[in-house]
Amino acid sequence: MAQSKTTLPQQFESIAKASKGTVGVSALILETGETAGLNAEARFPMQSVYKFPIAMAVLQQIDKGKFRLDQPVRVLPSDYIPKPGHSPLRDEHPGGNVDVSIAELLRYNVAESDGSACDVLLRIIGGTAVADKYVHSLGIKNMRIALTEQVQVPNEPMQYQNWSTPAAMTALYKKFYTGHVLSDSSYNFLLDLLVNSGPGARRLKAQLPKGTVVAHKTGTSGTVDGLTRATNDAGIITLPNGRHLIITVFIKDSYADQETRERTIANIAKAAWDHFVP
Repeated sequence: MAQSKTTLPQQFESIAKASKGTVGVSALILETGETAGLNAEARFPMQSVYKFPIAMAVLQQIDKGKFRLDQPVRVLPSDYIPKPGHSPLRDEHPGGNVDVSIAELLRYNVAESDGSACDVLLRIIGGTAVADKYVHSLGIKNMRIALTEQVQVPNEPMQYQNWSTPAAMTALYKKFYTGHVLSDSSYNFLLDLLVNSGPGARRLKAQLPKGTVVAHKTGTSGTVDGLTRATNDAGIITLPNGRHLIITVFIKDSYADQETRERTIANIAKAAWDHFVP
């Protein structure tokens, strides 16, 4: 058994070479505690993966009675992230000054990876420091939520300030999934958003059997002069035997094209699947 454990990190390392960057992996079988990783304690820019912990922070405040899911929030033109940042909310309501429920803002934030919706949610809970403090209160220390999307999007190098280790992100998913840190209703609401998240069809889930349930959140930076600072996917994969593989794959500072970067994530997820599925 010990020998098979050493082979999975070696597979990760071999697969990672195609990325022409640095790859971090943290894989955990929830029910057995088995782990495998690569650069699991190194810091990587989260990009939009940080919308998952931010959503948790919002839902925790809902659980405390500070807000309601159906509560409308006025979205201001000043909330909008600049183009080319991804924001269906901005594109659908370019003039701003619309009322959008917190539930819908969370859907935009998680399922559509909308940067403007993310910033509205950060605004109502009190800013990035509140989300950061919440994550740390869960015992997740190697993660930092420092900048809004509005600051991060036009300033590529600043994204490194929103960082996590792969191990910390996997630990956060474990805490979310098993730690009862949110109410049942908030937990089920967020889990549904993660399962039905639109982006990332070519990443963690790409090479897994059709119908595999993957609750996940992606993150992607822009590409400048051939350099892509972040290509990420992290989440919970339900295995055929009913067990759960929590896996984080972060790629930073890559000079490979998008297809290669996404295939690297898919290949790593498939290697973990093949290793852990009997």
